[in-house]
Amino acid sequence: MSDTQISTTGGQPGNANLVYILYLVGAFIGLAGLVGVIMAYVGKDDADELTKSHYINQIHIFWKGFAYLIAGVILSVVLIGFLVILFWFVWHIVRTVKGMNELSKGNPYPIELARSWLF
Repeated sequence: MSDTQISTTGGQPGNANLVYILYLVGAFIGLAGLVGVIMAYVGKDDADELTKSHYINQIHIFWKGFAYLIAGVILSVVLIGFLVILFWFVWHIVRTVKGMNELSKGNPYPIELARSWLF
């Protein structure tokens, strides 16, 4: 038998991975992303350094993505907004998958990449 224990605290890498999954779902269903960012804010304080770096990345993904979406919606009046929304979609997926990849390797997410507005 396995002695594996499942923790329900927010500071576990499994919870950070769940937030990434919620972000992928959130690209299609917006409320999933909102749940994810709330989980990231709640888990950030109790997390180890590895997981905390991913929570910080997830918070950056949410707020920067929100800014891209607002700009895209506003600019869609002059049609360029649809390109901004398309950019947001690609950016959101790439940043989320990069974060999941780093977490699965056991690497912290580099803070300079988390702060970046690009990929």
